[in-house]
Amino acid sequence: MTKDEDAGRYARQILLFGKEGQETLKHSSVFIAGAGGLGSAIAFYMAAAGFGRIRIVDCDVVESSNLNRQILHAQADLGRHKALSAYDALAGINPDIEVEAVVERISEENVDDLLQDCDMIMDGMDSFPSRYLLNRAALKRAIPLFHGAISGYQGQATTIIPGRTACLSCLFPHAPPPATAPAIGSTCGIIGSIQVTEAIKYVTGKGSLLENRLLLWDGLESRLEEVSYEPSPSCRECRAGRKKSKLKIS
Repeated sequence: MTKDEDAGRYARQILLFGKEGQETLKHSSVFIAGAGGLGSAIAFYMAAAGFGRIRIVDCDVVESSNLNRQILHAQADLGRHKALSAYDALAGINPDIEVEAVVERISEENVDDLLQDCDMIMDGMDSFPSRYLLNRAALKRAIPLFHGAISGYQGQATTIIPGRTACLSCLFPHAPPPATAPAIGSTCGIIGSIQVTEAIKYVTGKGSLLENRLLLWDGLESRLEEVSYEPSPSCRECRAGRKKSKLKIS
């Protein structure tokens, strides 16, 4: 894409953070964990915004029960791997970005390889064991984790910067009991959009991030609330990293 074409496609957001900010987005590499409800909203808006390289990882196939909220996929994609369906959808949104689709289950064994060359992690998962895995990977690689979760009309989001904020295990030291959460697409859209906005602000250096702040969305009451939290001195996941970070900062 030429500079003139860049300016045309991204003209409205260049008004917010300039051509330099857009170039920074273009050179950013994003890891999207999951191509479900949250992953769909995240991927769509990151592709449209011009994040230059998107790696989206999911091992599942598209089912009819997904289509109320997983907007990367259509009726014609039933039975296809979600990662491959996502690839086609994102290429149609913005053919000038690089999209890599990986059909794998994220695990302790492969997460390091999957995250190679990625600058940030977008949490589109639907279970806390998977989120804790992403949290550990973010801490190990010292890259930000943009967390989101939804259940029915409710959702939450926060931004974790290793060495600077509490980690996900500080905020949620114990995983909630596993359950099949109700879900509507609009809640995924709201929380996914917040996560992408946080990633854009992080890359361009604009605004204040959700650092040590958990944003809570209540769709039934149409209300946003905020809960502050702090690093836990007993957290086994990030305590050592915080000590190292403090030494570097001083």
